[in-house]
Amino acid sequence: MAAELVEAKNMVMSFRVSDLQMLLGFVGRSKSGLKHELVTRALQLVQFDCSPEVFKKIKELYETRYAKKSSEPGQPQQHRPPEALSIHSSYDRGSTVARTSLSTPNIDYPALYGKYLNGLGRLPPKVVKPEVRLVKLPFYTTLDELLKPTELVPQNNEKLQESPCIFALTPRQVELIRNSRELQAGVKSVQVVLRICYTDTSSPQEDQYPPNIAVKVNHSYCSVPGYYPSNKPGVEPKRPCRPINLTHLMYLSAATNRITVTWGNYGKSYSVGLYLVRQMTSAELLQRLKTIGIKHPELCKALVKEKLRLDPDSEIATTGVRVSLICPLVKMRLSVPCRAETCAHLQCFDAVFYLQMNEKKPTWMCPVCDKPAPYDQLIIDGLLSKILTECEDADEIEYLVDGSWCPIKAEKERSCSPQCPILVLGSSDVNGLLPTPNGNGENGKVTADVVDLTLDSSSSEEEEEEDDEEDDDDDDGPQPKRRCSYEKGLVSAC
Repeated sequence: MAAELVEAKNMVMSFRVSDLQMLLGFVGRSKSGLKHELVTRALQLVQFDCSPEVFKKIKELYETRYAKKSSEPGQPQQHRPPEALSIHSSYDRGSTVARTSLSTPNIDYPALYGKYLNGLGRLPPKVVKPEVRLVKLPFYTTLDELLKPTELVPQNNEKLQESPCIFALTPRQVELIRNSRELQAGVKSVQVVLRICYTDTSSPQEDQYPPNIAVKVNHSYCSVPGYYPSNKPGVEPKRPCRPINLTHLMYLSAATNRITVTWGNYGKSYSVGLYLVRQMTSAELLQRLKTIGIKHPELCKALVKEKLRLDPDSEIATTGVRVSLICPLVKMRLSVPCRAETCAHLQCFDAVFYLQMNEKKPTWMCPVCDKPAPYDQLIIDGLLSKILTECEDADEIEYLVDGSWCPIKAEKERSCSPQCPILVLGSSDVNGLLPTPNGNGENGKVTADVVDLTLDSSSSEEEEEEDDEEDDDDDDGPQPKRRCSYEKGLVSAC
């Protein structure tokens, strides 16, 4: 078996780019990239997953490549078509091959340049194909890139496709995972994650799952985030696309791990990448923000002045701007006032709750202006932090033109509720007994007449009319006392 591996490696090393692409396409690997990248993938295939079918394919490609050359040993070297490709290969493989190719006698190299390089007397420059890039995630710090974003290539016309990937961890990577702390039971902070996105090289891509996705690690399927239920009628549920943690199903040793991605082929192209990452918590991100993200109070004051600076083209002069000390997310007083540096407003939100919410469901949208507020754009307002410590009895402040501020205290609304303090005019019983309507207390003391200011004039007139009607109905005996919300002879101190 060892002899076959060595033979297969030697054959792969002699392959052209087209041969390497055919081999990688045969096993479902990505065929894009420079030649040295294709050779590396092919050698990894031989080292870790050289099945009889793969070995047979390598032999077939090798024999096809050299069958014509071995069958015609007397053919002059200068008439062999592959010689022109050897120049390109020498450019890719290095100076050793270049010396071998250039030492071949009886070859008219300028003629080859003219024939194969469109008349240019120099080697063509290397064309660097742009790679797929994934956006940086604040809660994941990348430690190693185990597999660059590689396109999922369909092997047939079936809707459901499978793409395998084989890799092994180094001893250092295994040690990092084993020695990392646990975020929760069975979940290490250092993880091997799979990320999937669209195959688009124009800009960094966000994580995006293909339809019918399933991920199998060695012999077990890995759980993939499900869909968020939608409460709105007619709105399709959304799936949170985030890195898929594979660590708990992997061999934490030098053994080879096999990952198989099952996906639906519906026209869109996807790429997958493997990364060794350290997962961060919202508390760690908050501490980092406090360390490097505080904006000096003087800079914040200058920003306030800039916002309130008189605009000569405007007919309205702004003399101040109000800022609430209540977080718009949780309606509580701010503790760590924060906003995105790209936001145009001075209003802040609480960094603690903002990070916690994005840890559960990452959206990174400003709750004030509903515009993107990514973590690397967040700043802590040093001026508002200082104001929060100095102004504890107000929920709102106003910035003035000169950069100063003043608290705005809410006006107390007058209330006529029964819970208001009651002021009794005149004398009353020492035990706190309320005076009776007829003016005689329980101990025979005479009390002063008082006016109930909680009732308006119309209600007073209505009560007098009701009393007159009752007196007309029954003049013989005493009438039952009328129940009311306030005792007569009381004044509200609201």
